Amino acid sequence: MATRYTAIPPREPLPAWLRRPVGNVSAIERVQRTMRAGQLHTICEEGRCPNRAECYAAGTATFLLGGPICTRSCAFCQVAKGQAPQPLDRSEAERVADAVESLGLRYVVLTAVARDDLTDHGASHFVDTMVAIRRRDPLIAIEVLTPDFWGGQLDPLDAADAQRGRLQTVLTASPACFNHNLETVRRLQGEVRRGAKYDRSLKLLGLSKTLAPGIPTKSGLMLGLGEAEEEVVETLRDLRAVGCDRVTLGQYLRPSLDHLPVARYWQPEAFTRLGAMARQLGFSNVRCGPLVRSSYHADA
Repeated sequence: MATRYTAIPPREPLPAWLRRPVGNVSAIERVQRTMRAGQLHTICEEGRCPNRAECYAAGTATFLLGGPICTRSCAFCQVAKGQAPQPLDRSEAERVADAVESLGLRYVVLTAVARDDLTDHGASHFVDTMVAIRRRDPLIAIEVLTPDFWGGQLDPLDAADAQRGRLQTVLTASPACFNHNLETVRRLQGEVRRGAKYDRSLKLLGLSKTLAPGIPTKSGLMLGLGEAEEEVVETLRDLRAVGCDRVTLGQYLRPSLDHLPVARYWQPEAFTRLGAMARQLGFSNVRCGPLVRSSYHADA
């Protein structure tokens, strides 16, 4: 039975700076029709991203690979959870490529549900999808936003080797950017990212830089889960310490009563201040604002 949280009901009126007009309805409807026709999923829709109309109109979208069921149970995410997802659909790669071609996308982000049930955790599926997209148009830029590729009943050393191999599989396909989100500060990891570890994620980002120094690395944080500003700054420093190049910071919005409550709505001025701090720390690309999400303006 899902945990039900009782703080700050999700129907509480949002601050003015978090209210956004629907935007380009025709762009949303066009992408939704294409996704339904191809039996595909986007994190833009699954996560109800407030920026999806803007991104669709600009020729970008984030595809959710591996089916609609995730083997992790993170307390912030509304993607369906389960320990027995359907077998991996290998035809999905071609259907994604069809959709990319049909929509005329120029920058594509590929993310995935966690598939701890698969031997390679879905690493080869990322590659198959990149290959299928580039077969149509080799000039399309593809960013990958992956899970941590950790899991299984393995000895820690064997698990680390397996993780390295899965990451190497993805990086060998030369994505335009490797993204893996920390999501929150160290203190809140256990409650927010069930099954993930702060240091393990940092090591994954650092390992990506070691294995493929020429591929930019990226991570993202949600604010409003109970973190203090000094903890956010500490996290930014930790990311820079492993060579992370790009960062996104946005406001967490509670999907339902079955998800973690919002502890705080951060003021726009705080995002501006944190964005300036991130640039001072040396991030080459910073997206920081209440409505920013991990793939927002990913092509910039």
